Amino acid sequence: MQMHNPPHPGSLLREDILPELGLTVTQAAEQLGVSRVQFSRFINGRAGMTPDLAIRLSKWIPAPTAIMWLHMQADYDLWQAEHSGRKLTVEPVHAVSV
Repeated sequence: MQMHNPPHPGSLLREDILPELGLTVTQAAEQLGVSRVQFSRFINGRAGMTPDLAIRLSKWIPAPTAIMWLHMQADYDLWQAEHSGRKLTVEPVHAVSV
């Protein structure tokens, strides 16, 4: 079942995890071994979750796991694509008999 407008996974870090840990964006980026700019773009929804960042996050905090971070990003991306208003004109495949 698809969630209604799932949040960007970065918002979980920005709104819940960083405040709970008492960390700034700069401090979190340093601990994760990523640039402050890269991390800021992610937590503000301007960049997506990468496999590298998912692994780093799963090593940094025990949960969510790397695959859960990637699933959150996929849910967000799919919902955005489905609700973009763009009309896709794709016909169902027709098998060719040989």
